[in-house]
Amino acid sequence: MRHRCRVKKLSKPADQRRALLRSLTTELIRHGKITTTLVRAKVVRSEVDKMITLAKNGSLAARREALGYIFDKDLVHALFEQAPTRYGNRQGGYTRILHTVPRRGDKAEMAIIELV
Repeated sequence: MRHRCRVKKLSKPADQRRALLRSLTTELIRHGKITTTLVRAKVVRSEVDKMITLAKNGSLAARREALGYIFDKDLVHALFEQAPTRYGNRQGGYTRILHTVPRRGDKAEMAIIELV
């Protein structure tokens, strides 16, 4: 049973799931838009929202927490410079998920996740 379980397992052990979410978050912030499966997009949405909220905060502790999660140091500095002006008046909902055609190989539901 998975009653009251809040974390999507993504059919991976915890360390692989964390590495996958870190890499998807890094690439989404770097490129602004990525294509992935629908379930992965829904899970990575919360992680990206947390990173942008940290960047809006802008404190040293928030910057260190983001540096511990996102792989690229320069990307974190750019995010902390741009986020307060880009998302300053927005109270969450920094990403948009668009459904696309299913993947050809296994018919998995695909989606485009992009920064608003």
